[in-house]
Amino acid sequence: MQMFTQWRTWEIARADLEARAFPSADIAVVEGAVEAARHWHGPQRRPTGAPYLEHLLEAAEVLVRGAGVTEPELLAAAVLHDAVEDTDATVGDVEERFGPVVAELVDWVTSPPAAGRGRQARRAAKTAYLRRLREAPPEAITVKLADRASNVQTLDRMPPDFQRRYFVETTTYIVPLIERVGGERGRWFAGWYADWRRRFAHLG
Repeated sequence: MQMFTQWRTWEIARADLEARAFPSADIAVVEGAVEAARHWHGPQRRPTGAPYLEHLLEAAEVLVRGAGVTEPELLAAAVLHDAVEDTDATVGDVEERFGPVVAELVDWVTSPPAAGRGRQARRAAKTAYLRRLREAPPEAITVKLADRASNVQTLDRMPPDFQRRYFVETTTYIVPLIERVGGERGRWFAGWYADWRRRFAHLG
């Protein structure tokens, strides 16, 4: 299973983009997203304790090194995909800085807050969000697939009960979305998630 853990810093990511002959203007868009994400997420960290920016760069890395994405709007959205959900940033903030295309993609992949309190309310909101993704445009689904790939590639580092729950959620709601992407990108994601499912088959 291909892993996406090389882009630990923006400097590494930028060097890779330059080596792939990305236009300087496109790199500047992604760099702007990284700067905004660094500001909005601040000192947040992943459950593993790693800086949160590593996850955002991993999602972009999946798109570039895996799915072959070159569109700067998709890469910016991947870097900003958690900004509205996990920080004080709004969709309007994203649109003001990065335009309506990036803002719409971020909006699609943002899970809304639960209507009530407690675990049941949170799970209901999450399920509704995951089902709504079936209506998302292929570009937004592509961002979501990259986000989830970053999260699940090291699923074995999480607590056992979380591993099982997240495996089922991914196979039930996320993997079927690949059909909406189609084309070469869809085939790549289908192959990657098939490899991932084999690696973690014991959780099914």
